[in-house]
Amino acid sequence: MYVSRLLLESLRSPRPRSCKQGIAASPQVSLRYFIHTFGCQMNAHDSERMAEVLRTHGATQASTLEDADLIVFNTCSVREKAEQKLRSEVGKLLPLKRARPDLVIAIAGCVAQQEGERLLKSIRHVDLVIGPDNLAELPALVVAHQAGAPPAVRTVFDLDNPEFLQAAPEPGTVPASVLVTTMKGCDERCSFCIVPTTRGPERYRPSSAIVDEIAQWVAAGALEVTLLGQTVDSYRDPCLAPPSSDDPDETQFPTLLRLIASKVPGLARLRYTSPHPRHATESLARTHGDLDVLAHHVHLPVQSGSDRVLRRMIRRYTRQEYIERTTRLRRFRPGLTLSTDIIVGFAGETDQDFAETLSLIAEIGFTSLFAFKYSPRPGTPALRLGDDVPEAVKSERLARLFELSEAQQRAHLQSLVGTTQTVLIEGPSKSGNMVQGRTQRNEIVHIGEARHLAHLAHGLVEVRIERANKHSLVAYSVANSETKPHRFLPLLQERQS
Repeated sequence: MYVSRLLLESLRSPRPRSCKQGIAASPQVSLRYFIHTFGCQMNAHDSERMAEVLRTHGATQASTLEDADLIVFNTCSVREKAEQKLRSEVGKLLPLKRARPDLVIAIAGCVAQQEGERLLKSIRHVDLVIGPDNLAELPALVVAHQAGAPPAVRTVFDLDNPEFLQAAPEPGTVPASVLVTTMKGCDERCSFCIVPTTRGPERYRPSSAIVDEIAQWVAAGALEVTLLGQTVDSYRDPCLAPPSSDDPDETQFPTLLRLIASKVPGLARLRYTSPHPRHATESLARTHGDLDVLAHHVHLPVQSGSDRVLRRMIRRYTRQEYIERTTRLRRFRPGLTLSTDIIVGFAGETDQDFAETLSLIAEIGFTSLFAFKYSPRPGTPALRLGDDVPEAVKSERLARLFELSEAQQRAHLQSLVGTTQTVLIEGPSKSGNMVQGRTQRNEIVHIGEARHLAHLAHGLVEVRIERANKHSLVAYSVANSETKPHRFLPLLQERQS
């Protein structure tokens, strides 16, 4: 499809491979945008950066779809349902597009990368299709379209010169917890996963750029950072020599965590998602033991508790190896909690395979999990294995899985009643009369009778847990429950002084 070469080139600045970053000036776009995000935290992060790019070039955010001049659907293709939902949502815009032909409709993200030109043919009222590596080109593509260019597709991986959109934090508007990307793409070849196709091979961001962005967020008021990557713990700094180790699974991720802790001492909490069990090495476990800034929680996807299924999934670890690595994490950081991802009904999964998954969940003692029914994705090796587990069996297994998981979560939350926890306040709860936050171990806490906290956008506070709900905890501030002087942590005191 035709795209103005000058407009696209204005978005690129020459620089050495990976070790510098930044985006050159691009055309101003006087429009209102609305971004609808599907999928994972990586997609949410991409949407935030996309919005920043648009605002930098003159656009403003619309409050509703109907008020927007540009509507962007940032998509996920990991599960079939997400793709179906996208097509349904875009289909609903056809009457609006007919009434307002100048409305620009764009599909970005993984479905855009996967389908490319086919989206323009199957959804005729879509104007732009933009892959994850081309998000910075959105202003130029919009200007070109408004100038009369036909619908365009940009799904080119930046393999030779990877670009990472760096955030531009504005003090006073920064949330308590923010996302910072460390890498993109994936070199794993799990048989069920389309991410290597839609996100490309692994490309890493220089550690200096990661640290610089985190420092900017903290200076602007953020307290917690979550590092993002498709396999975040496979990180290797493109500007430094690779680690010397006899362990083929060793990476520079532990080094990155230590660097962040030393260079950004004002950071209250550091999390990461999603790691691959292969890279949960001893050096990573030791880092958890050494760095108090690291959250006492790890989300470590296992996908199945059956070695037979893990081999068919090409996960490259065994059940026992997973157990040993989680045990090691807890040895270096006692009290660390774990959550995970599970795929139910993968090709060829037997009752015995599923029983092994249930037993692993009980043995590890996950405090929460995300579970999904297997759905074949185009272009994945698992297509050759078929999809022979009946839908009714998948549904029954998923229900049993959640029953076990929720029982474990309830028991864990109940064990915290009466304890004192440090909570990072994220904002008001949905009910509006409480504030909500998370503990160091990622438990959700609703703080009641906390009117003296209402003036805080976010902060760290110690609370006593009074009650356990199904998926969260309820607490009252230490001051309210024991009539002691209210004690904010020193970091919060510094921010208020």
